[in-house]
Amino acid sequence: MTSRADQERYVVTRTIPATASAVFSVLSDPARHQHTEPGDWVRDAVDPEPITGVGQIFVINMFLEFAGGHYVMHNLVTEFEQDRTIAWLPGQLDESGNHNPGGWWWRYDLRPNGNGTDVTITYDWTDTPQSFREQVGMPPFPAGYIEESLAALERCASEPPTS
Repeated sequence: MTSRADQERYVVTRTIPATASAVFSVLSDPARHQHTEPGDWVRDAVDPEPITGVGQIFVINMFLEFAGGHYVMHNLVTEFEQDRTIAWLPGQLDESGNHNPGGWWWRYDLRPNGNGTDVTITYDWTDTPQSFREQVGMPPFPAGYIEESLAALERCASEPPTS
């Protein structure tokens, strides 16, 4: 596993002993996202329909005690290349239904190798507003959280989906 913290970005790579298709299947299924993080922050998907392309918004119930408890995150898919790349921009919808990003984003890049798939996760908080940084703190977790998230993704990618 390789790990790097740039100024306002974590980038971590782990070889997962599964096909790129199996890993991507987890990442493109909002109903399985709760199983890809090491804590209890990500809850269930509001709409469990699979992610199929750029521009789609998938909605996840979340819980974080120091951020006020339960909240809902609207994630705008910004990159989608089947079995290769998926990225999203978390945010909220305004009264008109427009997506307002929070200022951070997630990206997963998958590269098949002889031992499975190299999965690189990037978490970038560069555009997070100062007011939010003061309220919650950015990043809200250490780099080890990303490494643990990839370990959880590995476990999830090796299990069949449950209905």
